[in-house]
Amino acid sequence: MLSETIFYDTLRQGLWVATITSVPILTAALLAGVGVGLFQALTSVQEMTLTFVPKLLAIVVVFWMSMSFMSETLVGFFQGRIIPVITGG
Repeated sequence: MLSETIFYDTLRQGLWVATITSVPILTAALLAGVGVGLFQALTSVQEMTLTFVPKLLAIVVVFWMSMSFMSETLVGFFQGRIIPVITGG
């Protein structure tokens, strides 16, 4: 049987891993959004697709660059925390 302490500690660590793995993508989206917003404010161009396409490209590029980090983090979490809880070790 899983104790409350192990459950909440695993949940806390899982949320931390989710936060750490999402930071690069969220940072790229934020920087691209601020950059495009500043460009739109300076040039008075109010095109909706202008905000979407650069954000999407930035997210895809950062995801591609940080995919190994995200995979290693998730695999480490599952091997070090989830699998031992499942197997009872």
